Amino acid sequence: MNAMTELRYPIELEQPDILALLPHRGDIQCVHSVRILSSNHFVGQVLWRGDLPMLQGHFPGMPVVPGALLVEAAAQVAGAGMLAGDPCARSMGADHIGMLAGIRKCTFKAPVLPDQEVEVEIHTRQMTPTAAQVAAELRVAGEEVATVDILVVNLPKQDVMDRIQARSAQP
Repeated sequence: MNAMTELRYPIELEQPDILALLPHRGDIQCVHSVRILSSNHFVGQVLWRGDLPMLQGHFPGMPVVPGALLVEAAAQVAGAGMLAGDPCARSMGADHIGMLAGIRKCTFKAPVLPDQEVEVEIHTRQMTPTAAQVAAELRVAGEEVATVDILVVNLPKQDVMDRIQARSAQP
């Protein structure tokens, strides 16, 4: 699906499609599927396996998925949804990358356990040609466990790489 393709909703993304859109790999990649209902409304399914090393210490004997990972899940679902279903984000092409630019508000209402499937419902609002406000509601078995409001910006990949290289060269 290229930027000029006419979009027909809903659009279903499975893990291979998501991996083609997002740069995340390894344990941090948590999105298994995304259903794009419109250009600004997406529903994703995420899950963290109980055997992930990063969950072993949070908390020993009482494992809980860290809140930071719930924020990351919202950003990943939003990223995949916008890159596949938002004409504005799609028009930027592969030379741009979506980055989490701000966390406006988070509310954690119930713990999320490893191996629980989390539904992440996203609504986006374009703020500028390169920035979008993202409102997420996260649910486990229909129960709201968190709400997350974040800002996502699309930046030229080369600019991001240049900044990373400049920082890694510093003592």
